[in-house]
Amino acid sequence: MVVLVVVKLRAEMVMDCSTGLERFQVKFFYLCQLAYWLHVLPELYFQKVRKEETPRQLLYISFYLLHIGAAYLLNLTRLGLVLLFLQYLSELGFHIARLFYFTDESHNKLFKVWAVGFVLTRLFTLTLSVLVVGFGLARMENQWLDLETGNFNTLLFRMTVLLVVCLTQAWLLWRFIHFQLRRWREYRQEQAVRKRVTVKQQPKPVKRDAGHHENGVIKAENGASPRPKKVKAP
Repeated sequence: MVVLVVVKLRAEMVMDCSTGLERFQVKFFYLCQLAYWLHVLPELYFQKVRKEETPRQLLYISFYLLHIGAAYLLNLTRLGLVLLFLQYLSELGFHIARLFYFTDESHNKLFKVWAVGFVLTRLFTLTLSVLVVGFGLARMENQWLDLETGNFNTLLFRMTVLLVVCLTQAWLLWRFIHFQLRRWREYRQEQAVRKRVTVKQQPKPVKRDAGHHENGVIKAENGASPRPKKVKAP
């Protein structure tokens, strides 16, 4: 009996230690993410980013800080880990496509693969957020606000999280579609200009007669006169 109690206590201690270690690792990961995106802000000044690029970079950094901070404070760490993994995987594909394009401009097919992956990432993010926050948390019993235990599972917080996620993903998709349409229009204009230049550079064909005139008589190319036609006698 004593042995069973000792084994049970050791098992509970191991579980508590593993749970505590897991919590520490998750917290450390989120703190590193927040520290990274905060340190990017002063880098905009030291890297001398152009003024027209600064608002876009600030908005990009703000989105990361908002979503990572909200997932950490609202105890949505597991959902945030999955969504961050998908987002970073999509960005990794984009940078790989850029590297291949910089080495050789003919390697642009990877951008098409990244475009498909980007759209799928946005759709999967929306679907997973709705399933976890909208349906999963709504079926749990603890439907109250408790700041001491970190329970924010209320209807207001769930709707706010879903609204922020949906608006962000919709904005990203709209920017992506707008960018692709602009690139397509520029490509069509470049193709039209190239066709015009090619048509202008092509030499016009010169019409040549079968012979030339000399003293009122048509001479062939080899200098011989063509055979006269026989006129039938009346």
